[in-house]
Amino acid sequence: MLRAPALLALVLAGTAFPSAARAQRHDTSAPIDFAANAIELQDKANRAVLSGGVNIRQSNMTLTADRVTVAYTGQVIGDSPQVSRLDASGGVTVVRPQQKARAQYGVYDLNRRVITMLGAVSLTQGTNTVTGGRLSINLDTGRAVIDGSSVGGAAAGTSTDNGVVRQSGRVTGRFTVPERQ
Repeated sequence: MLRAPALLALVLAGTAFPSAARAQRHDTSAPIDFAANAIELQDKANRAVLSGGVNIRQSNMTLTADRVTVAYTGQVIGDSPQVSRLDASGGVTVVRPQQKARAQYGVYDLNRRVITMLGAVSLTQGTNTVTGGRLSINLDTGRAVIDGSSVGGAAAGTSTDNGVVRQSGRVTGRFTVPERQ
């Protein structure tokens, strides 16, 4: 629950969503486990395409989507190709400790250690929800920033499934207020 000074700081900081897990860095060097209904290996293009109920897990973070393209460098270390990027589409959800993000598309750049999500983005932490067009999560710092960029988002004034009204080109949300006695 955000108090007035925290909310003001949030607004002044350019709508960075606060994270209780901020001090806890994500282990971007952890192995990436996946499950999917199908995999298509495209060795000449240095990529693999996972499709059908894709579930990807790295350390304490999970990414789910309908389809994920895995790009790798072509370099092999310890009998494993070195993954550099994951491009996800279709019902993309990223779950991290105390945070859940949803969007139409997502890109996990393993070299930069950044996840970018696009299109009808929502980020939930506890009972607080923020929506917008684009979300960027820095996995080193835990900082999440949402802006109003519109990529296939809801039309202006459209109500989302969580009751928040999204306006095109703007970041909207709802913060819970602690009960006062």
